[in-house]
Amino acid sequence: MTRVYRAHVFHIAGAPAQDDVASHLVSLPDGALVVDADGRVAWVGPYASLPEDYATTPVTRADYLLPGFVDGHIHYPQSYATAAHGGGQLLEWLDHCIFPTEGQFADPEFAHRAARYFTRRRIAAGTTAAMVFGSAFPVAQDALYEETLKAGLRIVSGRGVQTVGPAAASSLLTGEKEAIDLVADEIDRWHAVDTGDPRTARVQVGIVPRFSLSVTRETLAAMGELYDEARGKGVYFHSHLNENNRKGDGEIAAVLGAYGTETYLDTYDGRFLEGSKVGGRTLLGRRSTLAHAVHCQPSELARMAETGTSIAHCPTSQLFLGSGTMPWRATVAAGVNIGLGSDIGAGDEWLISRVAGDAYKVHISEEGDAGTALHPAELLFAATLAGARALDMEHAFGNLDAGKDADFLLIDKNLWEPLEGMLTTGIRSDDEDQATLEELFTLLVGLRQPAIAAVYVQGREAIAPPL
Repeated sequence: MTRVYRAHVFHIAGAPAQDDVASHLVSLPDGALVVDADGRVAWVGPYASLPEDYATTPVTRADYLLPGFVDGHIHYPQSYATAAHGGGQLLEWLDHCIFPTEGQFADPEFAHRAARYFTRRRIAAGTTAAMVFGSAFPVAQDALYEETLKAGLRIVSGRGVQTVGPAAASSLLTGEKEAIDLVADEIDRWHAVDTGDPRTARVQVGIVPRFSLSVTRETLAAMGELYDEARGKGVYFHSHLNENNRKGDGEIAAVLGAYGTETYLDTYDGRFLEGSKVGGRTLLGRRSTLAHAVHCQPSELARMAETGTSIAHCPTSQLFLGSGTMPWRATVAAGVNIGLGSDIGAGDEWLISRVAGDAYKVHISEEGDAGTALHPAELLFAATLAGARALDMEHAFGNLDAGKDADFLLIDKNLWEPLEGMLTTGIRSDDEDQATLEELFTLLVGLRQPAIAAVYVQGREAIAPPL
């Protein structure tokens, strides 16, 4: 059934470069989004200009309408681990909090409850699409995909691959052959299971090693071969890069020490032999996303841009673990696409608009000339269209252009009193264009989950599963 949604509509139209998003910002104070019976955007524009064909179409009202949020990096088996006190930075936190937490997902009953919880939290936060770092256990991955399909959300996931690791991670480790066999089986059973076509599917699969320290050269070589076979099916690659740079014994130092490569990125680029010599096939490409990328060398940024590899920027998590700040302007200037990731559970915030708010705070505080006040359109782009681009699904969602799938949020400011107060009585510029930017900024930074009145994917409301 065709329906009209009337609200203040904000989105980033078209397919702009990351340094040109401000000119593509669309604001329709009294806007209309027409969703057809197939769940696609049939028309968007001022309500006063609504085409005659839709004059008698049922209308749903809201205060604001935004494209659905895209979470570019979130850990399903860390759903219950937010705000966990790890007593240190990344590697200590993994040992003390995360490896034991993730081991619980071997229990089928626990895994199914966690999959429902994870799905409920996504809907509450308006996350219509997500790149999800999966569990090591097939039973938990099956539960995740099943609940995602029931709820009508979009997901890219893959079991977390670990073939080596500390004693705390022993329950998560597999042998080399078993690791690859499990990933191949997950691809066969779940990739594009709903439509059979990766350009339209809501459920898709990736190859997902935790990070280079969790695998060996043999694992990387085998994953490269598997990925080479699976690329044509639209399979993804996802992992972590350059998150913690503690001198001597941090993540980056440990990776470079273990592999003897010139850069961390080389380990994913098939150059994992001593001296960055080629030992296998690259895992980089337009369906590859690397989380964090806080401490990249210029050559790494250039290589990611060259291959179309995206970054999932996780400022909330980086603050929590003391990982530092990804240099925003330098990364954008290198030509790398940057989406946002909550990084639940090192991130302690599910709502991507709040992650965008943290991005604003950390980048305005960068030292010297690197400091920058991100434009409100940049924040909206990073939370929506950039994430769709990272998933190579920009043709299907990420904004409200006619013909795309209708993935969007309805926001009712009266459901969260502080938001209503900020938006209704906050000071605005006398200049109309500037006032629009101020309103969008307040909406994104001030938004909280209770104000998200409804979440739609392909024009159908996402329904949270019961616990």
